[in-house]
Amino acid sequence: MHIAEGYLPPLHAVAWGVASAPFVVHGVRALNREVRSNPESTLLLGASGAFTFVLSALKIPSVTGSCSHPTGTGLGAILFRPPIMAVLGTITLLFQALLLAHGGLTTLGANVFSMAVVGPWAGYAVYRLLRRFDVPLMVSVFFGAFVADLSTYCVTSVQLALAFPDPGSGIPGALAKFGGIFAVTQLPLAVSEGLLTVLVMRLLSRSSTGELTRLGVLVTGAKKEASAR
Repeated sequence: MHIAEGYLPPLHAVAWGVASAPFVVHGVRALNREVRSNPESTLLLGASGAFTFVLSALKIPSVTGSCSHPTGTGLGAILFRPPIMAVLGTITLLFQALLLAHGGLTTLGANVFSMAVVGPWAGYAVYRLLRRFDVPLMVSVFFGAFVADLSTYCVTSVQLALAFPDPGSGIPGALAKFGGIFAVTQLPLAVSEGLLTVLVMRLLSRSSTGELTRLGVLVTGAKKEASAR
């Protein structure tokens, strides 16, 4: 991730675009509702998008046709839920394809599916699960960002394995090859992204306490008592 322009077979590129489209459409509706209902959230939305753009613009060569980097999607998923992150991630990937030659237009659907759909949903699911069991906020944020990053590359490995199966061992062999190479660079990157996301969340919890409380990230004592009942 990002898979380079023209690297996927046309049928695969179209299929991943079709798979990503419903999530992006749903995300646009969710984003419109959020902005109409809470105009004050636009600054935090912009900050979440910028965080994703900056982190995912870092390029570390990994395997042929792709590269490794942080994704930055865990923060936005925790703050605004995964549907909105699908839109912010798509905008990020589109601008990077057009302005930075990072990813591509033909592979946009595949990159959106891995980074803007699966990553946010996986990270948010882990975050919510940990919070349900009263794991401290910052620990939950770390693992949410960590999983959002790592799951993106797991999906990218699957995408590449489906497109380029190993001549001898087929798709499983290709998946082991792509996943093994990605793991070397991505595991430390996922840990680093988790720590950075915790740092940003700490800053936000001090500077935007009211907004984070409204979003349900910071839970007040009254809400804790209600949820316990």
